Amino acid sequence: MRMHEVKTEADKRAFLEMAVGIYRQDPNWIRPLDKDIEDVFDPAKNKFFKRGECTRWLLKDDSDKVIGRIAAFVNRQYKMEQPTGGLGFFECDNSYEHAAFMFDHCREWLRERGMEAMDGPINFGERDKWWGLLTDGFYPPLYGMTYNPPYYQQLFEQYGFQTYYNQICFALSVKDKLADKFVERYEIYANNPDYSARKIEKSKLEKYARDFAYIYNKAWAGHGGGKELEEKAVMKLFKTMKPVMDENIIWFVYHKEQPIAMWVNLPDLNQYFKHFNGRFGILQKVRFLLMQKFGKCRRFVGIIFGVIPEFQGKGIDGFMITSGARVIQPMGMYEDYEMQWIGDFNPKMINIAEGLGTTRSRNLKTYRYLFDRTREFKPHRKL
Repeated sequence: MRMHEVKTEADKRAFLEMAVGIYRQDPNWIRPLDKDIEDVFDPAKNKFFKRGECTRWLLKDDSDKVIGRIAAFVNRQYKMEQPTGGLGFFECDNSYEHAAFMFDHCREWLRERGMEAMDGPINFGERDKWWGLLTDGFYPPLYGMTYNPPYYQQLFEQYGFQTYYNQICFALSVKDKLADKFVERYEIYANNPDYSARKIEKSKLEKYARDFAYIYNKAWAGHGGGKELEEKAVMKLFKTMKPVMDENIIWFVYHKEQPIAMWVNLPDLNQYFKHFNGRFGILQKVRFLLMQKFGKCRRFVGIIFGVIPEFQGKGIDGFMITSGARVIQPMGMYEDYEMQWIGDFNPKMINIAEGLGTTRSRNLKTYRYLFDRTREFKPHRKL
């Protein structure tokens, strides 16, 4: 066996197609768009190359057949207890020998760059895509969500990876009645003129980008290696999201016109992309627009939910959720709602999710492997 670095167009195609063989018999797999994968490895499109490094490889057997793939990366903004790199985009047959060969290669590549641990499978980018290993809930994945065969868990754990944190997803039926406590909280704030809940307006994205950045930085920056978001970065994100935004499912709450909470959702794009077999050329884009206009997307996805610290535990979540529900439920457009993962290190958010009457729909794991095997392993600290 040997590791072959991906460099040529043929290598890139082999990297993408390797996954097809793994999932050929799995009806739940939805092939990611090829461009979404390739953009991760393109320095012109992935800002993380400015302060990081990334390489990917194909595992080939003695007959030059591709039998695995993996990527490793160093992200200098990824602040941990010790210098920690990452690996991801792992695909392999059910062979510990093959998996261990690739893990060994990534470990040494990272060690040469000063790393003392590696997390995986993760993304060379933000945590909203390709982050964690699916260990429970083998259903068709949400857009940008990891999907993998169940045996991958054994391959990672047999090698010595340990659970750094669990990533829990929550789901509910849109038609379900909200818990009484949410409605009660809604009534309190709806009758107070100092508070308002508003859905986003595409014509005012600059304002909402500013509000998003404010809430995000107050609620999350500094947690688990997180960094502050600049308004211009959010605006860039909003412009990317604008073609698929549904104004009815993105909500903000204000106290005396100061932003204090947000609930950002999107239609699940995999409801469309599952028909495209990884392609997104001109024909697929036309088809996508037609499906948006005339088709139906029955699932929407919770991307981010947060309340700034000063207003946490005061029922603002119930006010915001009920305000949204009173618009979303009568529409009759969506049937299912699923929240993107919440780390088990964030019990407050888990309580909010469970308070909605959700069920735990999936579990993913972010694993960590310490290069010094005598060093004490510490899971992610609780928030």
